[in-house]
Amino acid sequence: MDGAVTGAAKLKLYDLAGADPARRFSPYCWRVRMALAHKGLDVETIPWIYTEKQAIAPSGQGAVPVLVNGDKWVFDSWTIAEYLEDTYPDRPSLFGGGAGRALSRFFAGWADGVLNPGLLRFVLLDVWKQLDPRDQEYFRQTREKRVGTTLEAFTAEREKYLQGFRDSLLPLRLALKTQPFLGGDKPLQADYIVFGGFQWARTVSNFEVLPADDRVAAWRSRLLDLFGGLARKNPSISG
Repeated sequence: MDGAVTGAAKLKLYDLAGADPARRFSPYCWRVRMALAHKGLDVETIPWIYTEKQAIAPSGQGAVPVLVNGDKWVFDSWTIAEYLEDTYPDRPSLFGGGAGRALSRFFAGWADGVLNPGLLRFVLLDVWKQLDPRDQEYFRQTREKRVGTTLEAFTAEREKYLQGFRDSLLPLRLALKTQPFLGGDKPLQADYIVFGGFQWARTVSNFEVLPADDRVAAWRSRLLDLFGGLARKNPSISG
């Protein structure tokens, strides 16, 4: 149960899991997990694996996160965040207003187009190792088709890509130079969007993508400690 509030409506979230049902590793599901905790909403997270498409069929598609609120099914992490903001306006804002909502779209685009593809080089094979055996063949076939080679070949020389990835985080370092969160003094959905990728990596892999003295690592640590350590308590491979 994440951030329960007395009297709040019970929501359900289908959340991607590995062979260990407690290991929740999707960067997109983590965006929603953190958003729900930010709103202080009571939620039941349901472990889901790639081959359980039927379980989320009422959503009309085959991927998570999927949020269920009564008879309403909402999918896609951005759509869910907007749904939570609009449905629960009396709870802490995820965006800090309309301008913040618009700017959060940039962070979503940057994370989807730069951050997460960069992380993929380091963790793709490790993801496969953490999957439920029922998912491993599906994952290997679909991801190898996507990257054009085997999982092993794709990650074989990941060390040579590490410095370039770290250099790509310069915009984050500059933003965090004068403030603790991307949202300013307090975290907003922009933080959760970017954090999802880093949480994905630490959950499935011991390949450390950030040096300990990086201010992005310090920011990540602050996010891990939010909401009673919600993200830090998730089973992880790295610290």
